[in-house]
Order: sequence, then C-alpha cells, then structure tokens
Amino acid sequence: MSLGELAFWSSTLLVIYAYFGYPLLLLIASRLFARETNESETLPEVSILIPVHNQADTIREKIENTIALNYPEGRKRIIVSSDGSDDGTDEVVRSFESEGVSLVSSAERGGKVAAQLRALPELRGEVAVFTDASILLEADSLLAIVRPFSDRSVGCVSSEDHVPGGGEGLYVRYEMALRRLEGRLQTLIGVSGSFYAVRATLVAPTDPRYTRDFLVPLTIIEKGYRVLSAPGAQGHFLPAPSAKSEFHRKVRTVMRGMDVLFKMRHLMNPFRRPFVAWALFSHKVVRWLVPVGLGGAFIFNLFLLGDPLYQVTALLQLLLYGFASGAVFSSKIRALLPAKAALFFLVTNAAVFLAWIRYIGGERAIVWEPTKR
Repeated sequence: MSLGELAFWSSTLLVIYAYFGYPLLLLIASRLFARETNESETLPEVSILIPVHNQADTIREKIENTIALNYPEGRKRIIVSSDGSDDGTDEVVRSFESEGVSLVSSAERGGKVAAQLRALPELRGEVAVFTDASILLEADSLLAIVRPFSDRSVGCVSSEDHVPGGGEGLYVRYEMALRRLEGRLQTLIGVSGSFYAVRATLVAPTDPRYTRDFLVPLTIIEKGYRVLSAPGAQGHFLPAPSAKSEFHRKVRTVMRGMDVLFKMRHLMNPFRRPFVAWALFSHKVVRWLVPVGLGGAFIFNLFLLGDPLYQVTALLQLLLYGFASGAVFSSKIRALLPAKAALFFLVTNAAVFLAWIRYIGGERAIVWEPTKR
C-alpha cells in the first residue's frame, strides 16, 4: 500500500468509524453487557426551570404546555428565569403567577447558563428539571423523565428530541438512537439541553462559561452516577429554518463542547473510566475530526485516480457534494431525502471546521442566543 493510499484510507476510516463503526460496536456491546435500570411508580416533588430571553411570542404556550403536563397535583413547581428580556416576556410570565409560576428576572444579559444559575436557589423537591422555552413537551414526558430516579445509581436523565423530516430530523433520530445504546451499556456523556433532569442533591452552580448540558452530565459521572436517556420523555420543535441558522447554531454548540471537554479532559483517561473515555473519544473527538477526514479523503483520492477503485470512491464523494450543492440551489432537489441529508451533513461538518478555527484562535462562544424555529 502506497503512502497516498494509506492517507486516503486513514481519512476514510475515520469518517466511517465516527458515524458507523462506533454505533455498531455500541450495539454489539449493549446486547452483551446491558445494564438494567430499576424504575418504580413513586413520583417525587420536582421543580421545572425555564430560562428565557426575549421570547414573548412563545413563552405563553410553553408555560401552558408545562402546566398541562401529567403529574400529581402540587408535586411540580415552575420557575421561569428571564435573562435580560425587554420585549414583554416578563409581563407574560407574571400573568401566570396565580397558577403557581414564579419569575426570576435580571435586567442584565448573562446567557442561558447564567439564567439557570440565577434561579437555582428557587428549586425545591427531589428532582430539578431544565427545559427551554422553544420546546413543547408531550403530556407524559415529565413522568417519563422522572421515573428512572427511583434507581439510586441514576443522577441525570435526558429527554429525546423529536425533529420532523429529513436533514436535521434524520440526524436527530440517529443521535437519539446512539444515546440510547450508550445508556443501555453504561452512561450517556451528554444530554439534550432543551429538556433534562438532575437529582436535586447533585445540582450545583457551574462557571457560566461552560454549557451545562455537557458539563453537568460529566460532573455527575465523575461522582459515580449514571446518565440515562428516557425514550418516553420527548420534546417537539421545528427544524432550524435554514441551513445558515443551523450552521451558526452548530458552530456555537461545538465551541462550547470543546471548552467543556478540555476542562474535563481527565475523564479521557482510559485507566480510570474506560467506557467514558471511549465514549468521549468516539462521540466527541472523532466526530469533531470528521472535517479533517473528509478533506483528506477528497484530496488524497485525487492522486489515486489511475486506479479504477479510486475512480469509484471519487465518484461517490462527488455525488455527496453534488447532492448538497443541488439542495442549496434547487428547492426540488432539496425536497429529496438524500439531498437534504447530504446538505445537513456537510453544513454540520463545515460548522465543526469553523469551530476548530475559532477555538484554536482563542474565541469562545459564551452568550446564549435562542434558536428561532
């Protein structure tokens, strides 16, 4: 094998491992070594915290949706933390005071994490639930996300996002299946920031610089608890309105993730927590290296076109980029699932590449901007 072939296959296998190899290994391992979770019908008192910034147009529906969730009367408390809102959001929240909704408001903008931290002293009960204003929950979602806490080994439970359609929707379904496998085998390493729950005794302030939907599960794992996914705890929201908005959201998300992983890098020591180290490496580091793999596979393929095998691999890559390009310029092509998936895949990895450049350059994504959906 020539040096060019070695470089090509190393790049290609990196991409294949990130999206297919790791899930396949998880599937095999989870069938051989699955861990059971004990659940009961006992329902603890919960506090539901909703951070919000200038979402007067959506917060009413969110509060009404939260109030209507199936849960025993008097066992849930709703707190809305307004982060520098100046569009009438606070007034909408105050209109629900008679229904037991509390408002924590700040005139200064601090970001999503700061809004959550500001409201932590208001939490009561045995479980703290964190959810975003942009997501609507199914009626039994609160029941589903709380029940796993009857198992004393569980410290945090994540919901499963539901986004319709292809593109982002297809990716979300893939990601939720991957998390299910991680939890079945041992533990998730991240949660859906739009809806997750934490055992109250483990809720603690964190540096506002770090995104809590990645840092909190890792700190809980560090304390010896598991993080699980609850398939019955589902939230619904629309796909991002455009590839551009999804691109910017992904850049911010990856940069925050890099920040957290660097802070918690000691968890990647395979001699301390082998599964956690493997999951962090495979689910995060290798996934973030996919843009390098894609670039390497394309460039090194160009030097191997004299071989029929590499003519086929070049054609497959051109089809991927061609579908994505067609989806950008033609609504008819964009309606096709392969084109929609190709566009989302490339937009996502372009965002990861940009996140690397910005992160290495010293830029950090701190202030929260709710995604408009």
